[in-house]
Amino acid sequence: MDRASPTTDAPRILEALRRVVLGQEDATREVLICLLARGHVLLEGVPGTAKTLLVRTLALALDVKFQRIQFTPDLMPADITGVSVLTGSHDFTFRPGPIFADLVLADEINRAPAKTQAALLEAMQERTVTADGVGYPLSTTFTVFATQNPVEFEGTYPLPEAELDRFMMKVLVGYPDATHEQSILARTLAGFEADRPETYGVAAVTNAAGLGRLRAAVDTVRAETQITAYVTSVVRATREAASITLGASPRAGVALLKAARAAALMDGRDYVIPDDVKQLAPAVLRHRVNVAPELELEGVTPDVALKAVLDRIEVPTA
Repeated sequence: MDRASPTTDAPRILEALRRVVLGQEDATREVLICLLARGHVLLEGVPGTAKTLLVRTLALALDVKFQRIQFTPDLMPADITGVSVLTGSHDFTFRPGPIFADLVLADEINRAPAKTQAALLEAMQERTVTADGVGYPLSTTFTVFATQNPVEFEGTYPLPEAELDRFMMKVLVGYPDATHEQSILARTLAGFEADRPETYGVAAVTNAAGLGRLRAAVDTVRAETQITAYVTSVVRATREAASITLGASPRAGVALLKAARAAALMDGRDYVIPDDVKQLAPAVLRHRVNVAPELELEGVTPDVALKAVLDRIEVPTA
């Protein structure tokens, strides 16, 4: 099972996701691209749109450890990272917290205070946890999938730009269409329960070692000079657009290039094409830019502003 084949395993993982998470074609693809590109994911959508189901299914398809952490205003950093406890021999022993998993779902991340968010930020950035001056490495598969509700703002702590910038993508999980919503009901009548993974019908496609080989394959995907120039043009254009008051950072360009390479691998190519960049730009950039307040009041979203930016940039030809 651990013999990952880049040409077949990535599509098979995606197929497993889409068999369980109905009507979320873009979200499932973007989440898998992020995982292959070693990026963390911010999932935004109203409750009940299968955000938890998506991550849980991904963990089953990869045969890795899944952990869900419910973020609340009274959640402390140690509740996530772990604590040192006094043992019978009068020594302190570190007891790992729930962040020591492969795929971690940080549910409603913006409900936790800044100090707790900062503890998660360190883990995301360094992939280590520091307790009492000692560093504890996290799993090589460690990936954070954080959720936030776009509607309910009461009792929330907005994520700072530094933390938002650590997420490779902000993936939007919307309502499914009528056909898929009816299929969800039919599947429920057939015995499917979101809180019972044994009803998903998902068999492991690969494991952590196989995922490592898939990621190594992403690193071999070629990106020619015109592709990197296109990525640079897109990112720099967000800083010059009159509709955007905060443009994307250089880290955004790195994230966009990595995501494009993962997308190419998923499509069975060993080289990046301009469409890989253009299609993923909104997901990679939407949480890294701020729309001018006067335009925001008129209903202009980051995606609308980014589309205008992308439409003005000449797409390179082969």
